[in-house]
Amino acid sequence: MKAKDLVQMTPVELNAKAAELRGLIRDLRFKVTTRQNSKVRDLRKARKDLARVMSALVSNK
Repeated sequence: MKAKDLVQMTPVELNAKAAELRGLIRDLRFKVTTRQNSKVRDLRKARKDLARVMSALVSNK
């Protein structure tokens, strides 16, 4: 996910994307804990994407 794409999104779209990423992070955390998903990097990527979305949301206001 590119930061310049996020800046062009509306706050409503950014909030929806943040909610989607939070759900994904929750699911990935459970999968990693129960060893159903061995790719911890996916969790790290999702967290960084959420941080980008939140930063774009703050700078968009």
